Amino acid sequence: MAARRSRIPATKYPVERFTLDNGLRVVLTPDRSAPVIGVAVVYDVGIRSEPEGRSGFAHLFEHLMFQGSENLEKLAHFRHVQGAGGTFNGSTHLDYTDYFETLPSNALERALFLEADRMRGPRLTEETLRNQVDVVKEEIRVNVLNRPYGGFPWLTLPPVMFDTFPNAHDGYGSFDDLESATVADAADFFRRYYASGNAVLAVSGDIDVAEATELVTRHFGDVPARLAPQRPDFTEPDLTAERRTSYTDALAPLPAVAGAWRVPDPVTDFAGYLPYVVLAEVLTDGDASRLVERLVQRDRTVTSLGGYLGFMGDPFDVRDPTALLLQAHLPPGGDVDKVLRTMDEELDRLATDGLTDGELARTQARMATHLLRDTDAVLGRALRMAVLEQQRGEPGLLNELPRLVGDVTEEQVRAAAATLRPERRAAVEVVAGGAR
Repeated sequence: MAARRSRIPATKYPVERFTLDNGLRVVLTPDRSAPVIGVAVVYDVGIRSEPEGRSGFAHLFEHLMFQGSENLEKLAHFRHVQGAGGTFNGSTHLDYTDYFETLPSNALERALFLEADRMRGPRLTEETLRNQVDVVKEEIRVNVLNRPYGGFPWLTLPPVMFDTFPNAHDGYGSFDDLESATVADAADFFRRYYASGNAVLAVSGDIDVAEATELVTRHFGDVPARLAPQRPDFTEPDLTAERRTSYTDALAPLPAVAGAWRVPDPVTDFAGYLPYVVLAEVLTDGDASRLVERLVQRDRTVTSLGGYLGFMGDPFDVRDPTALLLQAHLPPGGDVDKVLRTMDEELDRLATDGLTDGELARTQARMATHLLRDTDAVLGRALRMAVLEQQRGEPGLLNELPRLVGDVTEEQVRAAAATLRPERRAAVEVVAGGAR
């Protein structure tokens, strides 16, 4: 009897797209159900874009974009958003940097003015640069250097799997690289990557499309036109032999291990990529999942386990090359080799014997619930649509993602599991130096 397929509906958020004469792509998705808007600007520049000798620069620049702009002094952006009852932030990813606000809908023009003003040019000074270098260095100390498992595995695994600087280097940056950055470097980075032709603006929520279009054109239309830079080719060959390394974490109380396998290109081979997204959840999501049931509950060889696509954990905002990751923390004296062997056994068993009745449908329903929840809020919708436009030119794909996840078949999941062989794996082990 054929396995039951998960029936998952598509959402129907409307999508309006247009491009300004200066190259800025715009996505509008109206939703009049509540007087709230989400505004997101995504620039096609991320950790992989930063040049050698400037590690951490993409993240540093994210900080600099909040330090004043063409018409606003330092901290004015904060005051204008918070004064309207809104919230704001930004974040740096492997393939993009985003800036975003959630505001009452009557503050739409305020948000558009603020984002257009810093798109024209941030206020780059020696004082601001040195101050933000110190801020980023302190962030590295807090999040990596002085924290158990800091940077594991998103910083520690790429240099095992990859050979080129864009894919393998530390995206937080070295102190030497950060300290040697100059205002001229920052200005050149802005001219190259923060071009209107290299950006997407998305607005979601309580908007009138005609009015929003007029406001967007008014505030962004005269931003100087600069074309998007040619995107480098970050392609690397797949592994043909397992790569392993280990390091001692002086603060880690327990050993840990992470393994990763290359997966199909998430943009050009989306149909081939989706089964791996589902596979990661089948293996690790929930107490009934394959690896949790085996490693945590039955064998008790690990204390916690996780699996996901992409080194930063979001499968739908990453380009190639990327990977499926499995990571686990072990009890004191745990056997990393045994854990990896058990993972291999379970992958073989899944590929050979298939899934149990209801296992796939249960996983897909849970994944669809998460997708629907993440885009229920207007800001989540704006961010997802902006990235889908940036990387694929398909913001409306947001409506289809839950259904596409539900369309993945057991045969596709089994075939994906069969490709996760030890000889294609990169793995990094954390030796617990903080155990008493």
